[in-house]
Amino acid sequence: MREATRPAIRRWLLGLFGAGALIAIVAQSRAQPAPVGDEAAILSADESLSAAMNAGDKSVARRLLSLQFTFVNEDGKVFERKEFLNGLKDLAAIVAPDLKVKIYGRIAMVTGHRRSAHGNDVFFLDIWAKQKGAWRALVSQDAELAASAAPAAAPPPATGETPYDCRNPCQTIPYRVRSAAEQDVVNSFQAIEKAAVGHDADGWSKHIADEFVLYGSHRVPIPKSARIAAIERQKQNNVTIRVGEVETMRLSVYEDGAAMTATHVLPDNSRPPYRATRVWVKRNGQWQMAVSVQTDIKTP
Repeated sequence: MREATRPAIRRWLLGLFGAGALIAIVAQSRAQPAPVGDEAAILSADESLSAAMNAGDKSVARRLLSLQFTFVNEDGKVFERKEFLNGLKDLAAIVAPDLKVKIYGRIAMVTGHRRSAHGNDVFFLDIWAKQKGAWRALVSQDAELAASAAPAAAPPPATGETPYDCRNPCQTIPYRVRSAAEQDVVNSFQAIEKAAVGHDADGWSKHIADEFVLYGSHRVPIPKSARIAAIERQKQNNVTIRVGEVETMRLSVYEDGAAMTATHVLPDNSRPPYRATRVWVKRNGQWQMAVSVQTDIKTP
């Protein structure tokens, strides 16, 4: 009897070892960065879209765009998918060879510089989403930055005696969430805005990815460390900070990556209305903002 059971025990042990090895392989693959193949595919798609724009090739561009695609030029004008396709050649840009790709789950961003259709040197953010196994362009936005030597503008001190009550976006946002994941992203966004208003650098920091950079019209890029230092200075100087109220918002969550677009207006008109596009990444159960591009809306 013992001799008969030994082969069965061996098979059971081998099966257990194989299952354990498979689990280890899956866990290791999830911990690894996105495959180089995805980076190459995204870069190729981004370059193909630029080429299609310059050639006015709607058929190629149409296949590369998601149905939700929007483009924001350096003047803050929004082009929905249909309008974008109808004006491809008029919107075509010359892209510089400094492209960078970062992948967060099924969301990827391509950043770099290009000469816009208006002839301006702009920073751009292209967001791609993996939909049904293919990378599709979800958002594209330009911002005309300040010269590198220009100092970042300090926020103006508040005027008036009434304390600032941040309702929108700190307490409420005109957006109806469609899932628990969207609610988590919105909660993180609101926590960031509350921390900025409350001069809470630590609270702000925990919702911000280490690689975070803020790009804005006529500003120099602001990395995470510089933004933390600014919040601390504002606290020391007791500066009242007002954040942009949300007028419209669109949010797309793809597993551990998300894209948010919004239109903001300052309640005291201390800054022009602006379009903001943000990329989010979920790390250790926490949604963090990885980049923010803000483009001022030029009034005619």
